[in-house]
Amino acid sequence: MSPIENSTRIVRTTSAFDCGGRCPLKLHVRDNKIIRVEGDDIPDTDAQLRTCLRCRAIRKEVHHPDRLKYPMKRTGAKGKGEFERISWDEAYDTIIEKLNFTKNTYGNESIFLASGGGYLGALHNGGPALARLLSRFGGYSTHYGNVSSEGAVWAVMTQYGSVMVGHSRDDLLNSKLIIMWGWDPARMISGTNTTYHLIKAKEAGIRIVCIDPRYHDSAATLGDQWIPIKPGTDTAMMVAMAYVIIRDNLHDRAFLDKYTTGFDRFSDYVLGIEDGIPKTPEWAEKITMVPAGTIESLAREYATTRPAALMDCQGPARSAMGEQYNRCAMTLSAMTGNVGKKGGSAGGGLMGIPVGHMFRSSGIPGMKNPVEAGAPSIKGTLDLRLRTARRVHTNKMFDAMLKGKSGGYPFDVKMAWFMCNNFLNQLANTNKSARALSQVEFTVVNELFMTPTARYADILLPASHVTERNDLTRPWPSGPYYTHVNKAVDPPGECKSDFEMICELAARMGYDDFNPATEDQWLRAFVEKNPETGHQIKDYDKFREEGIFRVKLSEPIIAFKDQIEDLEHHPFETPSGKIEIFSQRVADLNDPLCPPVPKYVPTWENVDDPLARKYPLQMLTPHGKNRVHSHLGNVDWLKEVDPHRAWINPVDAAPRGIRNGDEVYVFNDRGKIAIPAWVTERIIPGVVCVFEGVWYHPDDMGICRGGCANVLTRDEFSKGGASTLNTLLVEVAKAS
Repeated sequence: MSPIENSTRIVRTTSAFDCGGRCPLKLHVRDNKIIRVEGDDIPDTDAQLRTCLRCRAIRKEVHHPDRLKYPMKRTGAKGKGEFERISWDEAYDTIIEKLNFTKNTYGNESIFLASGGGYLGALHNGGPALARLLSRFGGYSTHYGNVSSEGAVWAVMTQYGSVMVGHSRDDLLNSKLIIMWGWDPARMISGTNTTYHLIKAKEAGIRIVCIDPRYHDSAATLGDQWIPIKPGTDTAMMVAMAYVIIRDNLHDRAFLDKYTTGFDRFSDYVLGIEDGIPKTPEWAEKITMVPAGTIESLAREYATTRPAALMDCQGPARSAMGEQYNRCAMTLSAMTGNVGKKGGSAGGGLMGIPVGHMFRSSGIPGMKNPVEAGAPSIKGTLDLRLRTARRVHTNKMFDAMLKGKSGGYPFDVKMAWFMCNNFLNQLANTNKSARALSQVEFTVVNELFMTPTARYADILLPASHVTERNDLTRPWPSGPYYTHVNKAVDPPGECKSDFEMICELAARMGYDDFNPATEDQWLRAFVEKNPETGHQIKDYDKFREEGIFRVKLSEPIIAFKDQIEDLEHHPFETPSGKIEIFSQRVADLNDPLCPPVPKYVPTWENVDDPLARKYPLQMLTPHGKNRVHSHLGNVDWLKEVDPHRAWINPVDAAPRGIRNGDEVYVFNDRGKIAIPAWVTERIIPGVVCVFEGVWYHPDDMGICRGGCANVLTRDEFSKGGASTLNTLLVEVAKAS
């Protein structure tokens, strides 16, 4: 071996992207540089966890020339990105001064913590440490609601009482039919080996049907049939499928009688007994653009092919009636007796399994937030009004900063701390969000780069990359394995981990007992004191060295298998102990937009909205395959793989004089973006697609030259809490 080769060391670690995968990595390191990235090298091809292009390009992010390296303070106007370097001492002293000023002048409720997702995704670092510190300080205000999945969470808690609604992906090979509804795992991952198992299923002759407005990568690679559908109308098609199944007596009545409540109420709605409108395939065709014959054929096929997996994902759930989509998918799964069965599915969109899903307990003592003390209990309730008694919905965060108590929110934000996110870019109505950040008195941001959010900071703190620290990650959603992050390189400049920053700040604030353990002791506690891992991972040192602990399964994990096999001793975690197709808890909300049985309810900003005369095109904002939301958005390798473009059908492009590659404006009343057009039949007429995550970059005219999709989205949420990022109308015009 040459001296050069001998100087290279290999570090086994894992990714921490918020992409739906947690991939084991072998990083080749020389002279504090990652020079090569390899994936999982286990020889068992079925167990091997295959990494995608995001991890393959990770070293280009770690060693990017634009990394933030030193603490900085703002010198120009907010949003201009003008900063000067300062010391950590000055950064900490300034933050403490502003914390004390805000607390003494406005009260603790005016300190706002915005944390989640972003560059982190790991457990030992991030928001929880800052939340613990701010609780010691007297409390803080914050947000609720997962941007990706809150509507789906509300739906599964309504019908099942649990978020663990997925099967391990190897169970796809037990299916005889797979319906991929709004699901494109080739791009958004949905578990590291999901696409591998779908390919194996296709090779085994298992029929795969894809339903989506786009002929997406998964449909092109895996689908036997693509059924295009108008955005926001998926539930109407599902309801019409239920009509066919009930009409032809194809539903599993014995299963419904034993394991569910409220099916007759749903049936009355479907058959038109409730409102005089039978939800026939012909009724649905007028709404969805899906031919009645196609709906009828798929309904029969799904009901008579056992087992069958209806895989509804979270894209259609991120809409103005998103929770109804997931509720109806769960209801179809119950009607066909596929819940709790090998090769079947429970629906619900989340697809997570309990094994490998997360490290649930760390041994860190918890502390309640004094600002939220006395707030109504939200345990077991579906009423989102109880959550807003003390918090704001994530998608209304910036609206709350603008309007405060006078706008009906529970607090006035005077100081904000953004950690592990780029929320200005990733939440809706970005132009409004920028106005909100401009008026917040003092803002702290922890970041890797000068992101759009970071440009509005008063104090900017340089964070270490996941490859520059030790940590643990959770392999969501499909496991089953646990992963360990091992430090591969030293961070550049004066970068620190979030946990290190918070511990140093706590010490300066006089909380000497804030961090009573070493890093190694904390990480061991995560594993050894966690009831899910402590009994499995007997050798922590081996786990750390290998970077992964694989859970050996004797058979696939099946959601709700115990309930279906023995309901008496393993009831569902709902008030009735059964799958609640009719929910009394929802009925008690007495809201027509949140019906107690799943229903199709038209969304705002659909094609029948009067606004469609001005903005006639519906727009989708799915995940790109070359970014993780806005993370990795500045890596040139990944930009080359899939250039940022607006998908538009030739039927819509021709009358607008748009040709492939032309720069176009996509716009509505909320803003305007400039972006190249991709004229393609892979998207249906009447719909355009702009992938989320590209960085917000407005010019002097207010036009976003980056092409940030959220300039156009609406900062609202559904009755189930879904961020409505796929419910919007736009117009497209050739750029002048």
